[in-house]
Amino acid sequence: MSKEKVFNVFFREKPAMMLIGLKNAKNQIYASSLAKQIDCTYSHVVKILQEMEKAELIQFDKQGRLKLLSLTKNGFDVADNIEKIRNML
Repeated sequence: MSKEKVFNVFFREKPAMMLIGLKNAKNQIYASSLAKQIDCTYSHVVKILQEMEKAELIQFDKQGRLKLLSLTKNGFDVADNIEKIRNML
């Protein structure tokens, strides 16, 4: 079984990749750019991001019409651990 398939057994791929994508972002990131990065629809990404915001893993920073995404301290820790597990598999 490939490493990616093993990882997907333990984690839902898209939400996990969203957190890792936010953790590794070099610049400011928006929901639309995150959707492109993980090959997912914008509406699906927004739905997942809203759940992550409720869980206090991410926060939206509204700047005019744009909403920037950033990880909270807890979100960064979760993303870091997911990435470590992914690399171990």
